Amino acid sequence: MVVSPLLRAVIMGPPGSGKGTVSARIIKHFGVKHLSSGDLLRDNMQKKTEVGILAKSYIDQGRLIPDDIMTQLMLTELKGLDQYNWLLDGFPRTVAQAEALDKECHVDTVIDLDVPFETIKCRLTARWIHPASGRVYNLEFSPPKVQGIDDITGEPLIQRDDDKPETVSRRLQAYDAQTKPVLEYYREKGLLKSFSGTETNKIWPHIYAFLQTKLPDVSQKNAATPR
Repeated sequence: MVVSPLLRAVIMGPPGSGKGTVSARIIKHFGVKHLSSGDLLRDNMQKKTEVGILAKSYIDQGRLIPDDIMTQLMLTELKGLDQYNWLLDGFPRTVAQAEALDKECHVDTVIDLDVPFETIKCRLTARWIHPASGRVYNLEFSPPKVQGIDDITGEPLIQRDDDKPETVSRRLQAYDAQTKPVLEYYREKGLLKSFSGTETNKIWPHIYAFLQTKLPDVSQKNAATPR
């Protein structure tokens, strides 16, 4: 019996590009272990681990967490996943992090969600919330009956600072400046696979077809197995 080599994949994409949705579908269909740098950081900060306290001190000052701290955090976690196929999300964010990852393991493929910034801006800035209940409206998909007013209470809706056009533009510019060199790094190695589009549901079939050349779809197998 031939044992297939394990898949080592990275997913990249700007905030609002649908990375969370695509990652969830990859996990469901291909049974990979998903390691998100954001989730891992939050977990460490909540548990007040040494690295969590250190990371929080940088975040509280509005500074980027240094490469060596992020690398140590992620590589320590990856050691426990060496028997599994995995998907990294949010790491590496810089070329130094990518080089450190290369020293520890060979990355097979980098999935890049190439969604136009204008599409992302429309997506993120269309979100309004009712602060008291947490109800979320989207001006494109699920708008309130009366603009700017909560359907149930009639109270005014607000836009989170993160979703304001100027903040979204800043976040996208920061992502572009930080991540472009990483995409180039993987492109030069022949590992970058970009998927372009404006809708996650239209991009997904192409990602799915690409991953099927590397891994079997376990969701179908699981569906056929009695629970």
